[in-house]
Amino acid sequence: MGMEGDSFPLMEVNTSDPEASEPWDYVLVAERRGRRATGQAHRQLQFLEELKRKGFRYKIMEDREKVFFGIRAESRIFDLYRTLLMEPEGPGTRTQPAGPAPIPASTRIRIVNFVLNNTTAAGDTLDDLVKSGVFETRFVLHKGQDDLRKEWAQWRRVLRPQPIDDIRDYFGEKVALYFAWLGWYTYMLVPAAAVGLLVFLSGFALFNASQISKEICEAHDILLCPRGDHSRRYQQLSDTCTFAKVCPRGGGGGGGGGPLQPASPGREAAGCPCGAARPSGRQEAGPARAPCPQLTHLFDNEGTVVFAIFMALWATVFLEIWKRQRARVVLHWDLYGWDEDQEEMALQLINRLDYQLRLHQHSYLRSSVILILSVLMICLMIGMAHLLVVYRVLAAALFNSALLFQEEQVTTAVVVTGALFHYVVILIMTKVNKCVALKLCDFEKPRTFSERESKFTMKFFTLQFFAHFSSLIYIAFILGRINGHPGKSVRLAGLWKLEECHLSGCMMDLFLQMAIIMGLKQTLSNCAEYLGPWLAHKCRLMRFKLGRASGDPELRDVQHNYLLNPVNTFSLFDEFMEMMIQYGFTTIFVAAFPLAPLLALISNLVEIRLDAIKMVRLQRRLVPRKAKDIGTWLQVLETIGVLAVIANGMVIAFTSEFIPRVVYKYHYGPCRLGAQPAVDCLTGYVNHSLSVFYTKDFQDPVQAEGSENVTECRYRDYRDARDYSLSEQFWVLLAIRLLFLILFEHVALCIKLIAAWFVPDVPQSVKNKVLEEKYRALRDKMCSSSKSTDV
Repeated sequence: MGMEGDSFPLMEVNTSDPEASEPWDYVLVAERRGRRATGQAHRQLQFLEELKRKGFRYKIMEDREKVFFGIRAESRIFDLYRTLLMEPEGPGTRTQPAGPAPIPASTRIRIVNFVLNNTTAAGDTLDDLVKSGVFETRFVLHKGQDDLRKEWAQWRRVLRPQPIDDIRDYFGEKVALYFAWLGWYTYMLVPAAAVGLLVFLSGFALFNASQISKEICEAHDILLCPRGDHSRRYQQLSDTCTFAKVCPRGGGGGGGGGPLQPASPGREAAGCPCGAARPSGRQEAGPARAPCPQLTHLFDNEGTVVFAIFMALWATVFLEIWKRQRARVVLHWDLYGWDEDQEEMALQLINRLDYQLRLHQHSYLRSSVILILSVLMICLMIGMAHLLVVYRVLAAALFNSALLFQEEQVTTAVVVTGALFHYVVILIMTKVNKCVALKLCDFEKPRTFSERESKFTMKFFTLQFFAHFSSLIYIAFILGRINGHPGKSVRLAGLWKLEECHLSGCMMDLFLQMAIIMGLKQTLSNCAEYLGPWLAHKCRLMRFKLGRASGDPELRDVQHNYLLNPVNTFSLFDEFMEMMIQYGFTTIFVAAFPLAPLLALISNLVEIRLDAIKMVRLQRRLVPRKAKDIGTWLQVLETIGVLAVIANGMVIAFTSEFIPRVVYKYHYGPCRLGAQPAVDCLTGYVNHSLSVFYTKDFQDPVQAEGSENVTECRYRDYRDARDYSLSEQFWVLLAIRLLFLILFEHVALCIKLIAAWFVPDVPQSVKNKVLEEKYRALRDKMCSSSKSTDV
């Protein structure tokens, strides 16, 4: 119900204006109690009168608690917009319409939003007035979204194509391009998910034929050294035979060739230790990190290398074909030649005719300060990864001393709780990183809003990348490599022994960490992303129905939009950032977690409809923004693609057991002189992969259970049995690992470059259509010039 207040005149709508019956472009909201304060009312009136001078009409509507100001721009503002952005040589000059074409609702809202946010009354902008409480909030009304609600924002439409043109008409090009990109990304995940699942399942076919599993079951004279401070007993390798093909996790260090204690009936290992029967006699230490072929073999097999190269090619093809898709869509929207700087200047001139152009500037001092502060923040992110290391070490000691878990469950408990701890750290650091990135952007003083958004994107993504992936980098390339050896272990603060990898290898730790973080992040994020706005909207709606429902249809519509969840500048940005982090998980460590594309595919099918429902049904309308690409996010995607090649190459070279197995086959194993059909080339690999430690060299031998008759045990490392120095095999494998890394990265990057060259960014049909438009424009101009000369 429209009411005239004490401090505000009710702006009467001119009935002769054809736009009078149209909905309001924008709505400002204020507390009704605030109107009683003369200062607040005066500042509101000043701002509204300034809008009126610029060509806006407004109307005041009140309910019991709120005052709503409906704002609508007059047509002369949009006539000026047409004049400034009219292309005199474009297709529009060939056929003149009988009258001006109607301005789309998304364009109206975009222009009105720009003018409102740049209007100053008594030195205060709209943001200043909102912060000081003069206005509570502002929003755009939802109008004409029924088709989107029926055809797009419904769960049963999850497998249907998206109406991109309708999304563009309602939410603007920026949102439409986000959903077009997300739809294409989801579509391209199908082959990646299929290949990843195939690589994962191929390990099952090799379970029963695994030579390493057979050697574990026959290892009746192998003892493994006590593993960590929470494991104080020797473990007989053959005790784990029943787990050799189905165990869910790895066990402890090495075994020994000395006298053995018989295994007690209940003495089963917590996981699948890596080792095998060694011939009697003393043997030099061989390459360590012998893999447990059980669960690890599902993702650490010969197909891992092929899949990593496939994903490098997939990432390139995905981006190249997306560029082609974008070119088609943008041409269809007549935005192929649209210039963002020109649009920004036109809006500034519409707002203020005396607008002075801001030129590009660069300050080396500011850039240096920003670089130093960014490096400090990155160091903080790396420090958070070290905090995770400290947590896992202390948690292992706590779980063991408090008897919260059985001895064989301590390692699994540490890995799982460590991943949960890391997830909580990510949530906290996300808020910190956003504040830091905003402060850095404000310090840099970007020229335009678009430039500010671009700079903020790069800074925030860089900080978020280290927050999400620093712990994965630690697990993949540092965990278990600085621990020393039995008898001389590296300890935290001289008290707690550093955590070791699973006996199945650090690939298992990396697999579990990625599975937990990715699963939690996608599952919990999707639930919170939907349930949070849904519950908040329901609560606001219930409070509203208790007291102040209006009978006026116009006011009731405004109230309904007010009760929806608020949106801000970061609403779409957060959706993009969520997808970029997911894309990083899907590509960067995919060699250790081939199921990542499958999880991403399932998540994205839900994400598309979840975002649609949230934007159309649960949130206030986003302010439309014009764009012809996804902006800086494309550079982020290309950077992730390069990082994925490097990271996967390093995972295969240094974390996976692929290189040690290949080297053993052709350099140390029975097939080194040629293939022998009757002998498996990995025969003796596990035996070769464990180092020997003599129990007399333990600093505290009395602490190990059952050590009375044990003279030596086995552990995983590349060390000589005489003085426990790094063995010759260590340096041989290190050289081969580095060589493989160089070859892998060069081959993968060459494949990416060839694919980028082979698939043009812009289809020939788009280039030809643009060329034809330019040709027609020149011909028309020439004909017009000839006619003028003849006259």
